[in-house]
Amino acid sequence: MVGNSPNKLRTSESDSALKDTHGRQINYLRLSITQKCPMSCIYCRPANYKQCTSSHNLSSEQMIQFVSHMASQYGITKVRITGGEPTAHFELINLISGISSIPQVKDLAMTTGGLTLANSAHAYAQAGLNRINISLDSLDQTMFKSMTGVNGLERVLDGINAAKNANISPIKLNTVVLRGKNDHELGNLVHFAAEQAISIRFIELMPMGPLAASWSKYYMPVSQIQHRLAPSIRQWTEYPQGADSAKMYKATLHTGKQVKIGFITPMSCNFCDNCNRIRITSDGEVYPCLMDQSAGSILPAMKPVFNPDHLDTILHDCLTLKAPQHPTIGLNVMTNIGG
Repeated sequence: MVGNSPNKLRTSESDSALKDTHGRQINYLRLSITQKCPMSCIYCRPANYKQCTSSHNLSSEQMIQFVSHMASQYGITKVRITGGEPTAHFELINLISGISSIPQVKDLAMTTGGLTLANSAHAYAQAGLNRINISLDSLDQTMFKSMTGVNGLERVLDGINAAKNANISPIKLNTVVLRGKNDHELGNLVHFAAEQAISIRFIELMPMGPLAASWSKYYMPVSQIQHRLAPSIRQWTEYPQGADSAKMYKATLHTGKQVKIGFITPMSCNFCDNCNRIRITSDGEVYPCLMDQSAGSILPAMKPVFNPDHLDTILHDCLTLKAPQHPTIGLNVMTNIGG
């Protein structure tokens, strides 16, 4: 049971919402379960990046215990499993099953590069995975390898088909747009998504990770991304803005097919005012903001035994550091924090 610490995050016994000091309600947990990843995406993972050792990582049981506390005490209803590459975690099935069995968790999602998805999509669905985001930055094998460091395009495409066959829904494609790299492919990617009857989201490059110093060279704002897409789109219909970070549209292509297209615009039009998320890494670091530094660690409250009162105090202290807007330059490595 949560104790009566003066630092507790609830404003009253009847209000269990988790809020930061700016009044933003936190109901979305992004849990990075591993730093391991077979890809070396040029915007994500620096050369010679050192992963944290397993002795500092949360166990699967501790991750499930933490999510259960967040859900039962603070009304967290949405959880996204990230990495690194979450499918590289040897207990992923158990994690999905454990988190999906928590009654308050209504939406369990995962973000993956998709390289091994063809082998396990059905098992993930059976374990309780609701939906999935699959990274796809190029449909050209040479460009795919250039951007990800692996020759794995066909495996990712097979993974998309496997997710569809496993009835995981919705499936969303995530494309990080880099000027001079994959920006000429955006129309092809939209047509691919339409043919597959799945949605696609285009993501503005953020000034963090390996490309932070050369960010202006590769960055394309949403206005330029939409301009690139114009030859493929006959009509745009905007959806009402929900809690999703992406602004979504129903696009009618010149072929007559329709597809949902989203734009995630952290740089040209940030969505910090409506930020509802908190991030926990595999080694227990708390990131109230993707682009900011760690605000603390939950490990002292999880090891050697779980201490819910201590955890509440740590979370309170961390959320007081959640800024009203993200920093100008990101301090994190994406393969650690999970996007």
